[in-house]
Amino acid sequence: MAVDFETEIKNLRATMASVREVTNLDRLQEQITELETQASAPDLWDDVERAQQVTSTLSRTKAEHDKVVGMDVRIDDLEALVELGVEEGDAATLEEAERDLATLRKDVAMLEVRTLLNGEYDEREAVVTIRAGAGGVDAADFAEMLMRMYLRWAERHGYPTTVLDTSYAEEAGLKSATFEVKAPYAFGTLGVEAGTHRLVRISPFDNQGRRQTSFAAVEVIPLIESTDSIEIPESDLKIDVFRSSGPGGQSVNTTDSAVRMTHIPTGTVVSMQNEKSQIQNRAAALRVLQSRLLLLKKAEEAAERKEMAGDVKASWGDQMRSYVLHPYQMVKDLRTNHEVGSTAAVLDGDIDDFIDAGIRWKRSLEKAED
Repeated sequence: MAVDFETEIKNLRATMASVREVTNLDRLQEQITELETQASAPDLWDDVERAQQVTSTLSRTKAEHDKVVGMDVRIDDLEALVELGVEEGDAATLEEAERDLATLRKDVAMLEVRTLLNGEYDEREAVVTIRAGAGGVDAADFAEMLMRMYLRWAERHGYPTTVLDTSYAEEAGLKSATFEVKAPYAFGTLGVEAGTHRLVRISPFDNQGRRQTSFAAVEVIPLIESTDSIEIPESDLKIDVFRSSGPGGQSVNTTDSAVRMTHIPTGTVVSMQNEKSQIQNRAAALRVLQSRLLLLKKAEEAAERKEMAGDVKASWGDQMRSYVLHPYQMVKDLRTNHEVGSTAAVLDGDIDDFIDAGIRWKRSLEKAED
């Protein structure tokens, strides 16, 4: 069946109109101008941390602006290509236009998903914690596989990440890990990844080669901002320091630089050990603790703690996604029914389609509740 290019292009333009409205290109341009002024200040690099923040924010803001503007240009180019193919009756040109259309549909759909991220904290950066669940050493290995998957996803998009804490399992893998994703809308985007993930495979740790099912839990919270005013009295904190350690219990350094911070009223515990300095680990732990308490506070107010904080058991009965490596290859999201057969690609960070389907699914539930 011949492609109705006129209708397809009209639909793409309509979608981009809503994307531009939500993105607010004028506001983005104002931010770019302001950041460029800050970046050109002669004393910018007197404060290295602030300079890095300004330059990285400027780069991301420009990329977001250019992505929207560039999509409009690509639609114009497609329209011109179609007109050329029709005028000259060139089948090869029209085939090229079909390929470009397919790519544009996918890229515009990804931009459209951003317009669905309108939650209170969706535009925040994210803190992701992964914990091994049921399944022994396979679960610990799976937790490390998931951490790599998310870090690779962030790398593909050019999103900076900072690993805050890694607790290694004795034989292989991770008991838990926490890292930041420093990009606008990281929380809104990755929030749908919160839940229990399930792995089915032939265990590389079983000398009899048996199939093993294991679980890992993913928690995603928004990063605290100074304007959130989450004050924690010192009397509410219990702070322990200990020596950082790496895989197999090998010492990372010889000082007690790692920090474990417990919020006594709620029992919330945060550990940080990836910085060399105890002061840096303490600051990172406090930041993550504040983020968790902020989310907990909002969840209590709305009576939706489980939904907002991703309170999951990481065991049978509550998994949201399955990664099956044996006896067949498939990754399937049990909420959206989105599935793919390329497990290697997914575990290498190719999860955009799962995230997009999850955001649309979540938004549909919210609309149904309104």
